[in-house]
This record gives sequence, structure tokens and C-alpha cells, in this order.
Amino acid sequence: MNIHHLELFYYVARHGGISRAVRHIPYGIQQPAVSGQMRLLEEDLGTKLFERSPFRLTAEGEQLFAFVRPFFENLNVVEERLRRRAAPHIRIGAPELVLREYLPAVMQLLHQKHPQIRLSLQSGFAPQLEAWLRDRQIDLAVTPLESRPPARLHCLRLMRVPLVLLVHRKSRFRSAAELWTQGRIDEPLITLPASERLSRLFKKGLQRLGVEWPPAIEASSLDLVTQYVASGHGVGVNVDLPGVSRHPHVRILPLAGFAPLEVGALWHGQPTPLIRAVLEESQRYVRQFWPQWQSDDALP
Repeated sequence: MNIHHLELFYYVARHGGISRAVRHIPYGIQQPAVSGQMRLLEEDLGTKLFERSPFRLTAEGEQLFAFVRPFFENLNVVEERLRRRAAPHIRIGAPELVLREYLPAVMQLLHQKHPQIRLSLQSGFAPQLEAWLRDRQIDLAVTPLESRPPARLHCLRLMRVPLVLLVHRKSRFRSAAELWTQGRIDEPLITLPASERLSRLFKKGLQRLGVEWPPAIEASSLDLVTQYVASGHGVGVNVDLPGVSRHPHVRILPLAGFAPLEVGALWHGQPTPLIRAVLEESQRYVRQFWPQWQSDDALP
């Protein structure tokens, strides 16, 4: 059977006649041509498929229509599915804070240039993100950075965010210096796990001051640090980002002399066009909204 004849028959059977079918066939074809090709199809099959006037499918026509209908009616579904799979796809890993506060705005900018982009997101701490990159489970990580980038990974520094202390609004402390002058700090310290870059930066800052202050509560996110401070459980270590450290029951104390937290992107090899586009929009976003913290790194 000629496949094109089957397609025309599908439209004829679906719309109830040749003249109606011509109005719905998605390309230009005249009624006499359709009539002629329907006759050829019936000759090839050796049977009549439909009565012309009034239109009615024969038993053989009903059988053929039942066979071809699922194929032609599912073409658009298959096409859309294949287009989605062929759309550009990038897998990004980052701490939950970055995924919530930073990446949505960056991806909004990216969608303007790549409207078909598909995005997979995975939340984790820096050691997990680096391991996922090495195992090729993600394509790009946006994460706090060490002084040197991990081996075999490329790095672009995006911004340097100041560390701050958070105290309850009713706390007697108005500056971090008031805490350092105490012989012993009795306030419970709330921070991220000791392995996290922020916690290690804070510890180094304390060591330079000759201050010992072991953590009392290890939180799994910076949001939790803020929430526990707001609930009166102690003093928290955080970063000076409005969406994280701001809370009506919390006072922010700058940490003068403490190294900032560097945040950057990590990836394998030469950046693909899609990774490069994400990096460009990330830099543009930082320049626009946090220019005081932007890094001077250039794209490779």
C-alpha cells in the first residue's frame, strides 16, 4: 500500500468525505487528486473502502481506518515528545540557597535567549557537588569555592559575599567586637556543618582573633541558621544576602576582618555553548544586582 494514499484515506474517513478532507489536509492538494488517489488505493486493495454519496465507510474501510487512525492521530504527540527531548538540557547542582535565591533570576534571563531549554536541578553541599561533577551526574555546579579550584575542574568566580553574625533583635550585642572582648563567649553558636567553606572561613577568622567558640547547633542550611537565631537559640553565622539573613526578629552584625565567602561555577573541560550562556547570564545578574560583590574573573 502507498503510505501517502493511506494518509489521504485517513483524512477522508475522519472528516466524512473527499471535499471535507481537502479542507483539513495540512498541505495543498486538489479534490480531483484526492479522488484519483483513493481510486488507486481501492484498486491496489481490490475492495471498495467507502460509498461516495452519501459518505459511508464500508466494512473494509472501517477496518483500514481503525488500523491507520492511531498512527496519524499520534504524530503530533510523538513530534512534541521528540522536540522536548531534543531541546537543550543542562543539569545544575548548587546549595539550596543558590537554587532558591539566585538561579531562578539567572534562568529567567537565559530563557529569553533559549526558550526551549530544559533544566535539571540538584541540591547539595560543596563536596557532594564536586563529586557529582566528577561522576558526570551534573554539568555545572554553583557553589562556595576554596582558594584553589578542585583538580580537573574549571572554575569561574562569580562573587565574594561578606560573612555576618546574626543575633536576636533583643540581644544586648550591637557589634561583633563586643563578643570578642569577652573572656569566654557563652552564647550558643549556630552554623553550617564544620566541613562547609563558610564554617571554615569563620573558624579561621576566630583563630586570627585568638577566640575559641565551638558550635552548639549545626544547621543544614543558611535559612535554618536565620530561623534558629530568630527563635532565640543563639548567635548565627551567615552571609549578607537579603533573602537569607534578613528577618524581623534578627539583627545583622558585620564581621570586619573576616574573609568573604567566594561563590563560583565549576564544570568539566571547555564550556559548552549552553554552559557558557549560563555563566554569562550569571555574571550579568551579579553585575546588575550585587555589583559591590562581583568577581573580576573573565570567561575562558
